[in-house]
Amino acid sequence: MGFFQQFFKKKPQPEPRPLFYDIVCPYCFSKFSPEDVVFRAAHHREDDEDFALGEDELLNKYRERFGLDQVYEMEAVIHPYDVPEEHRMYSDHVLIGLTDRYGELTRRRLCPHCHNELPVTAGKVPSNIISIIGASQAGKSVYMTSLIHTLQHYTADHFGAACMPLNAEISRKFRTLYEEPLFERGDLLSSTQKEKMQEPFIFQFVFKDEEKAPLTLVFFDVAGEGMVDQDYLGLHGQHIKNSAGILFMVDPLQIRSIRERIKLNLGGQPGEFVAQYDEPRDVVLTLFGDFIAYQDKTKTDIPTAVVLTKSDMLTALADEEGTYIKSNSNIFNPMEHHNYLDLTEIANIDGEIRRFIEKVDRPFKGTMDVYFSDTAYFAVSALGSNPVDQKLQGLVSPIRVDEPFIWLLYKLKYVEGRELH
Repeated sequence: MGFFQQFFKKKPQPEPRPLFYDIVCPYCFSKFSPEDVVFRAAHHREDDEDFALGEDELLNKYRERFGLDQVYEMEAVIHPYDVPEEHRMYSDHVLIGLTDRYGELTRRRLCPHCHNELPVTAGKVPSNIISIIGASQAGKSVYMTSLIHTLQHYTADHFGAACMPLNAEISRKFRTLYEEPLFERGDLLSSTQKEKMQEPFIFQFVFKDEEKAPLTLVFFDVAGEGMVDQDYLGLHGQHIKNSAGILFMVDPLQIRSIRERIKLNLGGQPGEFVAQYDEPRDVVLTLFGDFIAYQDKTKTDIPTAVVLTKSDMLTALADEEGTYIKSNSNIFNPMEHHNYLDLTEIANIDGEIRRFIEKVDRPFKGTMDVYFSDTAYFAVSALGSNPVDQKLQGLVSPIRVDEPFIWLLYKLKYVEGRELH
């Protein structure tokens, strides 16, 4: 192909846009058509029992599951099929509001399964949810905090976007329970040990380019002991099945063959904490076995970033020969991607971590190959250094925490990738 032919070659046409998109609820992860939404009434009336304040059983069942306070005085739920067609409001072929029998308009759309309020864009754009998952002790809470902080303060700006909590309550909880303790006080977040499941933290990555749909980032933490609970597993299966992308955390201390060496080289005691860690392969089987068994194929094509956490600990294994990993490896150096994903850098990191995993835990690598058709391997440090006695010794300096997320943006066609030589 000549230069001018190549220069003027037509860009591939985008796929035709459907009239509307199925909605995935970011709270309970159910999938449904926009026509199936219900609405919260805009007002209440004491003289009409259909519009009186009362308990919303579905919402309270959801809240009880997460140990949240019950709510007993809620406006009524209105079903669209109870409202004449001419009193329903549509935008871009999506039902977004309705006018009740008293002439009051409501736009408060609810998930029909859990009665939580849906994002305003639901149905108009793809419900692309990225999930952060992994075993207990894999550092998910710390990684989530570091990732969201990095996305909000740096990455979003690099890609013409903003990263925002879905609502004010999530914003408040994230700031007071996660961001301030870690980034302002240097306190490590305690492991999630709760009798109840933790309600998902939901953020949206919103692009200034209105042609790009917002991306929803859902952090759903599961305490280790919850993995045998059917309520946990049922919700977790829904969560994974309806995700557009997955960030799967693996802690190097989960890998038996190198755990003792890392602990000793970093001044720990051999055998310390061993019982607390699950083998990565067992985690995959537990988290994904039921979900993948019901797929049309025996493996899933959901893009999955395998994220080796606490990469700063791997310095204990590094040497010039690269027995496990080279001492001058790029994984130890910060890296920023601007406007596009550097595919050459990603290929180098992916190859290095794949080889590392192959050496130290071949059964895990084999299980991932069997279950997942679209993976990339990364190494990140949410803190930048190894804490001592649950306290950071300096400022939090994350290394490459946003790289797996940007790769998922690339796989979902939100950002461009370029090979740089």
